[in-house]
Amino acid sequence: MSQGPSYERYHRQMILPNFGLRVQRLLLKSKVLVIGAGGLGCPVLQYLVGAGVGYIGIVDGDQISLSNLHRQTLFAIDDIGLNKAAVAAKKLSQLNSDVIIEAFTFHLTNHYALDVMKDYDIIVDGTDNFATRYMINDACVLLKKTLVYGAVSQYEGQVAVFNHFLPNGEPSANYRDIFPDPPKEGSVLNCVDAGVLGMLPGIIGSMQAAEVIKLITGIGEPLVNQLLTYQFNNHQVFTVKITPQSKTSSFIPTDATAFKSIDYVWLCSSPPNTLEINAAEFDQLTSQKNIDIIDVRELHELPVVQTFSHLRIPLPDLKESAGQLKNDTVVVFCQSGMRSLQAAKELSALWGDTKRVYSLQGGILSWIRFAEKK
Repeated sequence: MSQGPSYERYHRQMILPNFGLRVQRLLLKSKVLVIGAGGLGCPVLQYLVGAGVGYIGIVDGDQISLSNLHRQTLFAIDDIGLNKAAVAAKKLSQLNSDVIIEAFTFHLTNHYALDVMKDYDIIVDGTDNFATRYMINDACVLLKKTLVYGAVSQYEGQVAVFNHFLPNGEPSANYRDIFPDPPKEGSVLNCVDAGVLGMLPGIIGSMQAAEVIKLITGIGEPLVNQLLTYQFNNHQVFTVKITPQSKTSSFIPTDATAFKSIDYVWLCSSPPNTLEINAAEFDQLTSQKNIDIIDVRELHELPVVQTFSHLRIPLPDLKESAGQLKNDTVVVFCQSGMRSLQAAKELSALWGDTKRVYSLQGGILSWIRFAEKK
C-alpha cells in the first residue's frame, strides 16, 4: 500500500493522528457482517466499504421497493424488485475493489444464523423487527461476538455496542440487559406504521459505522455499556449507562440446540385468539352489509381510503368509541397490520365472544396491492 492506488484511496484517513498504515491494515484484515441492507444497513455498508474494511457480509432477503428509495441510498428505480443484498454487493464492489463482499440473499433465521455469523469479527444489526433483533443478540452472546445495534422510530434513533468483551475478560451488557422481554406484536410501531425521515436512518447508520471503526482500530471510545439516543427535532444526543444484569442471562439459550429450538417470531407475536384475514378475504367483506370496518390509523395518515365505507377511529380512541360499533362483525385495519392486531386484541378483550373481530393481515397496503391486480 506504499504509493499505489490503495494508498491514494485511504490517504485522507491514514494521515489522521494515531491512524496510519498499521491501523489501515487492521481494517483490511477485519470481517464485518451487516444484517439488513435497508435504511440503517445502506449507510453502514457504504462507509465501511469506503473505509476499507476487508471482508463484509450482507444478509437481506427482501426485494427493493419504491418506498425504500427515500432512505436506502444504495438503490435506484431500476433496482426495484431485485434482492437488496445482491444489488448492494454489486454496487459496493464498484466503490472499493479492495473489499471482498459476500451477499446472503435470504432472511436470517435461527436455524442457520450461527453458521452465517461465526466467521465474522463484528455483527451489525440493521434490522427493523424485534424477533430478528432478539435472535441476533442471542446468537452474538452464544458466539461471543460484538454486536453494533441501531434502531430508529419516527424522530428518534438509538445506537449501542453490545456483548463486547472488556479487558477483564467479561462481556459488556447485551440487548436483553436493557430490553429483557420482547414486546408483543403491535405494541411498538415499525417504520411502515410510524413513518421515518430518510436522513434519520442515515445518521444512525453512520453512527453504527463509526462504532465499528472504533472497535476495529482502537481509536476513540465505543458505546460499550451505553445506549445513545439521538433526537432529530433538536439534534439533542444523550447517553444512558447500561449495567449487565445477571437475571437476564436466563433468557439467553444455553447452546446451539436450545437456540435453534426457540420460535423468536412467536415470542413477539400477537395472542393466539386474534383472527387475521388476508387481502382477498378482506376484499369480500368490504361489500357486505351489517359489518363495521374500522381504520385505526391516525387521521393524517395516507393513503386515504375512499373505495369502501368505513369508520376512521385512531387506535388510542378505539376503546372510548367502541360503543358506536353496533354490528356483530368488526374488521380493523391499519397501514401494515401491526396496530390492527393490537386493536383486535383490545376489542376482543372488551367484548369477549359477543362479537367477531378480524384484523387485516399486512394492512391496507396489502389490500391495495391485491386490488390493483384484480
